[in-house]
Amino acid sequence: MRSTPLRSIQGVVLALVIIGLIVLALGGYLAPLTRVALGPLVSAQTWLSTRFQVVQNLINSPQDLVRLRQRNTELEAEVSELQSEIIDLKQQLTETRILSALVDFARVHPENRHVAVSAIGRDPSPFAKYVIINRGSDDGLRRGMPVVTAQGLVGRITAITANAGRVQLITDPASSVNVRLEGSGAQAVLSGSLTGELTLDMIPQSANVQVGDLVLTSGLGGNFPDDLLVGQVTSVRSKETDLFQSASVQSIVDFSQLEILLVIINFQPIDIEPLIPSPVAP
Repeated sequence: MRSTPLRSIQGVVLALVIIGLIVLALGGYLAPLTRVALGPLVSAQTWLSTRFQVVQNLINSPQDLVRLRQRNTELEAEVSELQSEIIDLKQQLTETRILSALVDFARVHPENRHVAVSAIGRDPSPFAKYVIINRGSDDGLRRGMPVVTAQGLVGRITAITANAGRVQLITDPASSVNVRLEGSGAQAVLSGSLTGELTLDMIPQSANVQVGDLVLTSGLGGNFPDDLLVGQVTSVRSKETDLFQSASVQSIVDFSQLEILLVIINFQPIDIEPLIPSPVAP
């Protein structure tokens, strides 16, 4: 019976203490005590949180590294694909410009009929200058047909199969083209060389040849039609003791960048060698 009132008194005292603490806390009187009591606990919690974050980073780092490598691989693949697309677009733009120039060239020369071909091979040796084209006799091409670009004369077909052909360039050492100089009208012979340089020979001494004169095909010899642009004179060599003058010529065509060409298919070369008299033996 005595324990019951004692417990009641303890309950009342505990309630009064709690109420008092609440009042003091609401009044801000317990703030210094709270900081002192909770300071070590907050510090310990901060220390534990920092160490936990470090451990978590160590655990997640390999996974993050794997994801970063995967993403890097994906980005490199995308960059490579974009670069390929850019190259294709540049090539298409270049081909479009070349075809446009060739169309303009064909319009300026309506007397000729042309077939467009692509250069698919090149001579690897320094002793011959030719390219392989992707069309042949099945496309109406024949041996001896002239080949040009929008800039000027390239050469002529010297060998042909059903679906491919070989074009001897005018820079070939065995190439010989009869030409005329536009300024003086003088006739000459254009020859290639092992170095790819073009030389004019057999220029009459009486011809007034100037640097910058245009060189055009003359039509003589039957191998090329007349008035195809070949190049410009860059230097002249003349001696009074020589029978003829000679000159160097810079071609208008960039032979290192041959891609799309035109074959003049309505020109029929004439073989005049059987009509040339053989030299008389002494």
